Amino acid sequence: MANIKTEDEIILFEREMKEFWTKLKSIYGPEQVNQTLALRDSCKESIKALSEKWSKKLKEEDLMIDKIHEYSNEILQQSQRVSENQEHLTEIKSNLNQEEEQKKELTDSIQELKEELMKKKEIISSKNKATKERVERLCKSKVLLVLILLVFALDEQLQFIFRHIDHKDPDKPYVFTLSINEQGDYEVTSCTPPLDCIAEFQQKVRETNNFSAFVANIRKAFTALSYK
Repeated sequence: MANIKTEDEIILFEREMKEFWTKLKSIYGPEQVNQTLALRDSCKESIKALSEKWSKKLKEEDLMIDKIHEYSNEILQQSQRVSENQEHLTEIKSNLNQEEEQKKELTDSIQELKEELMKKKEIISSKNKATKERVERLCKSKVLLVLILLVFALDEQLQFIFRHIDHKDPDKPYVFTLSINEQGDYEVTSCTPPLDCIAEFQQKVRETNNFSAFVANIRKAFTALSYK
């Protein structure tokens, strides 16, 4: 654009020069005109040289502008690539953070499962221990029951004597006597000192046949009575 504008100005300048020389010929003589023409030619050469110099400079400037545009476009493209790479890096970082969170959640879940498994193992172990103790107590109860039946077979009643019940008098005896009536049921025939709950215990042992629990409950009742 700058080059076209300069060429138009040169054409306009040359046209004005021609008009000027035409007017000059009509006013001055041939000698003066020839001198003036020589001066004009010299000016034209100078103007031509200057025009070529300007034209060359303008072309160089146009090339420079084109280069600048080219560099600007290249910088813009590089900037876009950098922006795209930055977005890609941001996406990768986000994915890594998500994977890290998922890894943490998985680790926490595994830890929770381990803890839950340990608790279940402890519960199972506790249940197994309780079952084992219950079986042992049941076996002891069965053995005790066999011994009691053997005693009953030899005698009509069985007497239980507890000591170390009263902390003030450890040698004090707490006694109850048990027999089997005509219906084949357990029956407490005597209890010293007397217990209000003896009838309840007697009925329970008849229903459950849990003799060891029956004896243990009577001992607990004697112990409670000693603190009254």
